[in-house]
Amino acid sequence: MSATTTGTRDPDAVIDVRGVCTRFGKAVVHENVELSVRPGEIFALVGGSGSGKSTLLREIIMLERPVSGSIRVFGQETVGLGDTAALPLRRRWGVMFERGALFSSLTVAGNVGMVLQEHTSLPDKLIREVAAVKIALTGLPPDAGPKYPSELSGGMRKRASLARALALDPELLFLDEPTAGLDPLSASGIDELVRSLRDGLGLTIMMVTHDLDLLWAAADRVAVLGKGHIVGEGTMEELSHSEDPLIRQYFYGPRGRGARQQAWNRA
Repeated sequence: MSATTTGTRDPDAVIDVRGVCTRFGKAVVHENVELSVRPGEIFALVGGSGSGKSTLLREIIMLERPVSGSIRVFGQETVGLGDTAALPLRRRWGVMFERGALFSSLTVAGNVGMVLQEHTSLPDKLIREVAAVKIALTGLPPDAGPKYPSELSGGMRKRASLARALALDPELLFLDEPTAGLDPLSASGIDELVRSLRDGLGLTIMMVTHDLDLLWAAADRVAVLGKGHIVGEGTMEELSHSEDPLIRQYFYGPRGRGARQQAWNRA
């Protein structure tokens, strides 16, 4: 059930999370989590392993339900929303899951086209054309469409999953660990792609990531999840000056210092 919220609502937020509590048995995952994502920004959620980042993402996209609290997307309360009522909302966002979640029995074009077949009445020829456009948007070559996921590299599978997430022209894009498992070159390509999609399509993007290079390169704002709640929120530059021990541990390890230096070098 939904509980009374404890924070001030952001009336312009695309995503507004207030007082979210999540428990699995006696284990407390979230305790009064609050955050908001503004239109047109790239917002990142970070935290240590087991901090509940992906769980919160799944709650926002209605794959899981918190014990209490409120989650509004496009101004509509989603906690407790039934599948039928949720469908129009779900059509307004796309999700790229960490492992891609591509259907191995379908080609890349088939994976993208399946979404269009399920949610639109477009003729097959137009579906094939739209799928080709979405595939091209993600930087995949034209010959990727007829290939199966098993024939693609890790970076190409990420892009194929992103093409499927873009199939219905979403206003909001969720990215779950978009660079996980990629080599540095492939990961840097994702950095550029995320920014270009936001700028070119006017998307609002929320991503869960542990990739400090991606955070410095692409994120407008970052929220740090720890000990069950948001311990810090701001730009990467602002967070890098935080005195909170959890945030300093995250940003001031060897990888954090290296990513920060690379960001300064690019600037």
